Amino acid sequence: MKETCTVCMHRCRLKPGQFGRCGARKNVNGMLVCENYGRVTALALDPIEKKPLSMYHPGSLILSVGSFGCNLACPFCQNFDISMKNADQAETVFLSPEKLASKASELRKRGNIGVAYTYNEPLVGYEYVRDAAKIVRQYGMKNVLVTNGAFPEAVENAVLPYMDAMNIDLKGIRQEYYKKLGGDLETVQRFIRRAADHCHVELTVLIVPGENDTREEMEEMAAWIASVDPEIPLHVSRFYPRWRMMDRGATEVQQVYRLAETARTWLKYVFTGNC
Repeated sequence: MKETCTVCMHRCRLKPGQFGRCGARKNVNGMLVCENYGRVTALALDPIEKKPLSMYHPGSLILSVGSFGCNLACPFCQNFDISMKNADQAETVFLSPEKLASKASELRKRGNIGVAYTYNEPLVGYEYVRDAAKIVRQYGMKNVLVTNGAFPEAVENAVLPYMDAMNIDLKGIRQEYYKKLGGDLETVQRFIRRAADHCHVELTVLIVPGENDTREEMEEMAAWIASVDPEIPLHVSRFYPRWRMMDRGATEVQQVYRLAETARTWLKYVFTGNC
């Protein structure tokens, strides 16, 4: 019998043995199971600016952890080697929430302030994020989420009480572009609004030539962000050819700067990245 997964907007109908689009959730004998719980593909102590977060504890380090799977399918994904794999394909090691939090605490002496859930899409396995974040908080440390925000209220609410900061990837401001990536603009906008009411939020937009790189789109995006809060920092980031999008060159640096300047008409804090 097929079961419906409700973790994201796709609501995948899964037969026994079948993975959802995200590659992380599976129908196992009629039960929907999170197959990436505690299965880590990447662990590194990163500068917090790499998340990117420019206005949250700048100059600090944060222990960054990732698993596998993603509910979008961006053809330019930088981490496709983990985000586009499922439990049968990914190379992982198991790290319990308790051990992750303990490791984060051990790294305080090197300047670590907490844990960032990142690299793949963390919320396809939100249960691990929730469980680890609770323990990290008990150690008196910070939790950071790096997400595409393409999740309903129930999933966001499961982790939001434990998050101190987020970087949310706002792919564009047009629904037709989101559909090309396998997402939904309104879902992401609702996610951003709720997050901005509860923790520090910064946004990132990757400027892809021929896709979301017009002045009109940036004006529309910046105006919408300002309607939520004009002090939300926006990172305007340069595209480089990657994975299934090798058919065009990198975004012109001056175009990134021009679009960032456009965004500053509405927003107080605008940064450029990958330039």
